[in-house]
Amino acid sequence: MISRDDFVTRFGGVFEHSPFIAERAYDAGGIVEPLTSVGVHGALVAIFRRASADERLGVLRAHPDLAGRLAIAGKLTEDSRKEQAGAGLDRLTPAEHARFTELNTAYVTKFGFPFIIAVRGLGKDDILTAFETRIGNDRDAEFATATAQVERIAMLRLQSMLPET
Repeated sequence: MISRDDFVTRFGGVFEHSPFIAERAYDAGGIVEPLTSVGVHGALVAIFRRASADERLGVLRAHPDLAGRLAIAGKLTEDSRKEQAGAGLDRLTPAEHARFTELNTAYVTKFGFPFIIAVRGLGKDDILTAFETRIGNDRDAEFATATAQVERIAMLRLQSMLPET
């Protein structure tokens, strides 16, 4: 059986900067070996969904802005850096970067957390379209959408770490 420390070390970053999810999942006894992406995801998501609204908001706030200041400064987590680069967000024109910055600022002002989307498989135009659409949501709808996107990001990260079955 994988130790708690090894589990948290390996999966503590699946939910961005939120190792408490992996800690609680392990402590709840929901970890079944052999470890699979589906099994670990189920255990982590169960904890995320049972977390308080403030804790889930903290997870959302732990995510970086897309093409934001952390990306420019080279301070993203390795997972976030790869995900954003895969979507072309590291190669924006000055005009595109200005639009992302404008939307990031407006979004955080309106909702209190950064715009979150699972960017894998999307291009910058897809992301901008989603950004421009979702900024029109009300806070409850956007909180639900953002948390669903966090869960999708977690699954994509786990699929790159673990086998399917």
